[in-house]
Parts: sequence; C-alpha cells; structure tokens
Amino acid sequence: MAKRKPNIIISTSDYNRLTLLAESVSSKMPKVAETLLAELDRARVVEGGATVRQSIRMGSTVTYETEEGHNRSVTLVYPVEADINQGRISVLTPIGIALLGLRARQSINWTANDGVTHQLTVLSVEPPKE
Repeated sequence: MAKRKPNIIISTSDYNRLTLLAESVSSKMPKVAETLLAELDRARVVEGGATVRQSIRMGSTVTYETEEGHNRSVTLVYPVEADINQGRISVLTPIGIALLGLRARQSINWTANDGVTHQLTVLSVEPPKE
C-alpha cells in the first residue's frame, strides 16, 4: 500500500510563481511540470504568517535525513540559482518538488530520475534570508 503524502503548506506568492514556472516548462519537461502542478494542487495555500515560515518554501534552507541515516542541508531555489556543489537544489528536481511545503518532522517518499524511490525526513527548516 502506498504511503499517503504529508500535508504541505505553500505561500500564495510561491504558489503563483511556481504555477507559472511549471506552465513555462510543460512543453520541455512535461513530467516535471505535471509533478510540480500535482504538488501545488494538493497544497494548502496561505497568505503568510507563522504557518508558512515553518514550511519549506523558495529560499528556505532545510536539513533532512535520508533513510540510510545521512543528514544533508540544502536550499530550495529556482532553476537559475541551482548549484548542487553549493547545496542549492532546483525546485524542478524530484527532491526539490518533494521538499516543497514540508515542515520539520515530516517524512516523504520521492522518486528519483532513475526510478528509485527514496524517503527523507525533515529535521529543520530555516526561512529564506529576506
């Protein structure tokens, strides 16, 4: 039985920008666009406040643990800012989409480009540097 995905919270501004981004890449990257739009559709969209600050949003730095017990810290960014060597993960990658909207102590299963399913658990979320 498939594990239910955790509830996610996304700010209105991230929702609007990410919807446009998904639509803009839909012809070149249809599967990625479809996956991102599906996550946006299931998200609770809120204006702002403490609820959003505790959730992973664009620019957030997140520390997560893999199912193998490895910890990693990354920052969720738009594709033009992505740099894997600097820990900046594009929201158009499978793990970037999976992280979007999660909060500390939530876990999610996500499928990598090679078709392998992984699980991660969010340990902490730092809000974006304003």
